Amino acid sequence: MGVSVARIRVLVVDDHRIFAESLAAALAAEPDVDVSAAGSGPAALRCLERATAEGRRYDVMLVDAELGVLATGGGRTVPAPRGAPDGGSGPVDGISLVAGVRSGQPHIRTVVLAEKDDPCRAATALQAGASGWVAKDCSLQRLLTVIRGVLRDETHLPAALLTGVLRELTAARKHRTESEQLVESLTPREREVLRCMVAGLGRKAVAERLYLSPHTVRTHMQNVLGKLGVHSTLAAVALARRAGVGPAALTGDVVERGGQPA
Repeated sequence: MGVSVARIRVLVVDDHRIFAESLAAALAAEPDVDVSAAGSGPAALRCLERATAEGRRYDVMLVDAELGVLATGGGRTVPAPRGAPDGGSGPVDGISLVAGVRSGQPHIRTVVLAEKDDPCRAATALQAGASGWVAKDCSLQRLLTVIRGVLRDETHLPAALLTGVLRELTAARKHRTESEQLVESLTPREREVLRCMVAGLGRKAVAERLYLSPHTVRTHMQNVLGKLGVHSTLAAVALARRAGVGPAALTGDVVERGGQPA
């Protein structure tokens, strides 16, 4: 009789289809790894929900650092619009996905896959709940080492990033007290709305979630921005993260197609 091998279920989340499919195929060649792929944050959430409902939860999620980030002129990137007071639900970016999964399914370990070293984004990912930050051009063996390591509750960072990440985390702690004081000025309902904003939900989605009218939600969002002293949803979300405000749990319907991005 053969020896039973514990399976590791991995979900690859990347909006570059060729990369996602190639990585999924490479991981699937390992005898102890089962892998699926999703092409966006919402698709990933649907995959996770369906897997949980079917009793086959994922163990590790690999998330593109640039998921939901739009390219601009001059080679710069900016986060895609998320949850503007007068907009829809919008895409879910990589960091919001990490935070939402950490809040809703804390057993899942997340690893961020990045094209370049970025101490600021790496620190933000760790604060959101990521267990690792790995270069996309690393070897398959290195990635497998990280996957197995985070399942042992290890945290993995490239050595070149350690100093920068520690500097960013130290600076973040200095700003956290002020941010916490601003968040404490919000009413309980406004804090609920802020958590939905952190989760990437827009006015309509928040209204459905909290059983409020879109007009009421818009008023709450405007009050949140005013009390926090910011002028955009992105700025409010950044401040909320510094204050340790977690996202509302994100769920949705699921359509999963094997190893293909859903």
